[in-house]
Amino acid sequence: MKNYMHNVHNVFTKYHVFITMGIVCLVALIIGYGEYRQYSLRKQITLGLASTTATFNIQINGLNEKITSIVEQNNLLNNVVQTELVKNEALADQVEQVNDTAEALDKLSKVDPQLLQKYSKVYFLNEHYIPAGLKDIPSKYVLESNKEYQLYDKVEPYLERMLKKAGDDGVDLKVVSAYRSFGTQAVLKSSYQVTYGAGTANQFSADQGYSEHQLGTTVDLTSSTVKDDSLFDKTPAFTWLKANAYKYGFILSYPKSNAYYVYEPWHWRFVGIDLANRLHRESENFYDLDQRAINNYLGLFFD
Repeated sequence: MKNYMHNVHNVFTKYHVFITMGIVCLVALIIGYGEYRQYSLRKQITLGLASTTATFNIQINGLNEKITSIVEQNNLLNNVVQTELVKNEALADQVEQVNDTAEALDKLSKVDPQLLQKYSKVYFLNEHYIPAGLKDIPSKYVLESNKEYQLYDKVEPYLERMLKKAGDDGVDLKVVSAYRSFGTQAVLKSSYQVTYGAGTANQFSADQGYSEHQLGTTVDLTSSTVKDDSLFDKTPAFTWLKANAYKYGFILSYPKSNAYYVYEPWHWRFVGIDLANRLHRESENFYDLDQRAINNYLGLFFD
């Protein structure tokens, strides 16, 4: 009996070992297959990712090339646009210059070229010359209110503004002469020659056709208290004129040591504000300038 039981036990033990081994082998197979599947899946995923990455890289490179091309084209377009803008600005400047030139020529065409000529013993103004328009100077600015004086109508407002400002500053300034025609100047010169002699008269009085007064842009000024014109430069009125007349376009035609006439502190000529400012700023005399330099201010005469 014991031997039988022993044999049965041995058989059962062997059977159990076989089953265990079978289970172990099965588990090993299952594990091995799982590892294989996992490896296979990882490989497929890796290959897939590599392929996708390569595809993406190709696409990215393609996009980068397109972007680079677009940037280059954009830069070229910007350069073209900038070039055109520069051309347009240059063209605009040229158009503006043409407009300015046209405007200057238009203004110049409307200004009598005689107005800035140097007349005194230099340039003859014919007997038929008369300013385009003449305007009466208000009697309140005239020394002898019963006398009538006229000035070129476009110049007269400048004179009024100057005399009004002088009055506001408490300065007594009056007109004693203004526009004189060719004939009037001839009569005046003849009377001076009779009174003072031809030689003396020529020192302070222009012949007809050579007087600035014929232009209608010139006035003789004085103060109510002055009895002798030669003493006018000793008055506050003259001091005020020296400091302010240029602001209104008026200059002293014959200062001390001029080459044409005796010193005439009373004789003031309108030459335009721009030229008067230059003469004042640089302490120059109108008659010392070259006529070509003076002519540059003709277009600015009434600015």
